[in-house]
Amino acid sequence: MNTRVRTRFAPSPTGFIHLGNLRSALYPWAFARAKGGDFILRIEDTDLERSTQEAVDVIVQSMAWLGITPDEGPFYQMQRMARYREVLAQMLEAGTAYRCYMSREELDALRARQEAAHQKPRYDGTWRPEPGKTLPPIPEGVQPVLRFRNPQEGSVAWDDAVKGRVEIANAELDDLIIARPDGTPTYNFCVVVDDMDMRITHVIRGDDHVNNTPRQINIFRALGCEPPVYAHLPTVLDDRGAKLSKRNGAKAVTQYRDEGYLPDALINYLARLGWSHGDDEIFSREQFLQWFDLEHLGKSATRFDEKKLRWVNAQHMRALPDAELAALVQQQLEGRGIQADARLPAICTLFKDRCETTVELADWAAAYFADVQPDAAEMEKHVNDISKPAIAALRDKLAALPEWTAPAISEAFSKTLEEHQLKMPKLAMPVRLLAIGQARAPSVDAVLALHTRDTVLERLARAG
Repeated sequence: MNTRVRTRFAPSPTGFIHLGNLRSALYPWAFARAKGGDFILRIEDTDLERSTQEAVDVIVQSMAWLGITPDEGPFYQMQRMARYREVLAQMLEAGTAYRCYMSREELDALRARQEAAHQKPRYDGTWRPEPGKTLPPIPEGVQPVLRFRNPQEGSVAWDDAVKGRVEIANAELDDLIIARPDGTPTYNFCVVVDDMDMRITHVIRGDDHVNNTPRQINIFRALGCEPPVYAHLPTVLDDRGAKLSKRNGAKAVTQYRDEGYLPDALINYLARLGWSHGDDEIFSREQFLQWFDLEHLGKSATRFDEKKLRWVNAQHMRALPDAELAALVQQQLEGRGIQADARLPAICTLFKDRCETTVELADWAAAYFADVQPDAAEMEKHVNDISKPAIAALRDKLAALPEWTAPAISEAFSKTLEEHQLKMPKLAMPVRLLAIGQARAPSVDAVLALHTRDTVLERLARAG
């Protein structure tokens, strides 16, 4: 009988979420969608000092903006403490966990002796119960930790969907602390109980977790459960080759939203940071979900390249229907206190090939709905004694046009150029500068045709 695929994303809310984090949500979400399964959001908020509700909100907002929607959750580990204590009690009863009364000072001394002897620092099993072993007297006033009774013989192995066969000798693993002196459970224990209770079938996460996996597999088996399939994703590096992280300057996902990136473009780009479908560079969300599998996950670290992301975003912008693109640009304009009108889709059509983000497109569009302030140096360069008479003559011809269309505007330009013996750039560049604040832009007749006649005449009059 086939088991329904169930995946999860389990972030810690200890800061803003960046694109490296989001890739660890994207792949399990895509795998669940591709297999008709379930995707669960779990918030690992047991770090009370660093976890914040604000960080949780940003995680949820970022996923919602990208359309990475969970089928279940968010679930919060802090709300599951009673369940963790129940399982800890079961493990104590079964002998798979035990109380350890070794103090911090004793542990530090043990570590110092091991390091002096060039040994790997590890717990030495002082309080581990064994047949025929006499344990030390329980010290007064010491709250014990709970340790997992890790197997000492054999090895723990798994077939990683990215790394292949991985095997670790149990002798390399000491007895992990699974509950602190105050009774709060630790990360590796909580993860196993959560994955077990939530029936997770596939854990797709960063390879910084690979050292936790053998410990978690042994805890699964101690609880009588088979572990899920693991897929450990290679690291995402920044432009300097360091791990992409908040500490190294990675931006919050919400910043990409504010900077004018499209959710589908970000999905497309993130998907290619560690997975491929042949040579396909640009694809839709629907294609990605149809194609995604674990077999084509990469094994090598990948480098985040914002220049490539901008290129991908530009391709998605150009493919977007103008009405949808205009709605996104309208949001950017409204953020600047600018209200557009029915001309906006046509303006987007005219300028979108010059833009990589909706912010850039809004910069062009703003010239049609708010006043412009051309650069003074550009004005001095283009609006001069040669161009001013031609601009004035053109203004008169535009004022007299029977209809305000690009062909009619083009005809007015042709006549003005002929009368003043000028080539097109000598007139078009100062006119564009006055009309939209930029000397280099699409065809000047198309640029002016999207303006109202009154606005064009008023702005050309500023040439003096």
